[in-house]
Amino acid sequence: MEIAMRKKQPRVASLASAIDLTPMLDVVFIMLIFFIVTASFTSTPGIEVSRTEASSADPMQAAILVAIDDADAVWIDNQQVAADAIKLALLRLHTENPRAGLVIQADNGSSLEALARVADTARSLGIKDVAVSTLTE
Repeated sequence: MEIAMRKKQPRVASLASAIDLTPMLDVVFIMLIFFIVTASFTSTPGIEVSRTEASSADPMQAAILVAIDDADAVWIDNQQVAADAIKLALLRLHTENPRAGLVIQADNGSSLEALARVADTARSLGIKDVAVSTLTE
């Protein structure tokens, strides 16, 4: 009997010294999936505008970006949006992220009327945080 026990003990010791990495890999993949799903991606309105400088600008985190160029064309998600389709585009983005604010990037040559039209449309949809993007001095 002693001989049989001696043979079993080294086997058990060699099995106990091996580390199973499967649970650790499962945890790493679950964390990777979690970070991919919860990551927030910054979108751009589609054009570059020359913004006005301001000394009292406050930073704002937003997911909805709208740009107004010097010809009063409205850009959302890299596409120019017609005046009658602004409400639908903003509604779609607001439905995707109801807590997001709206940042309007208005060109220096754009009219105040175009800026007010976008801001009023956003307010009518229930977007509470509406801001105009400026450059800090």
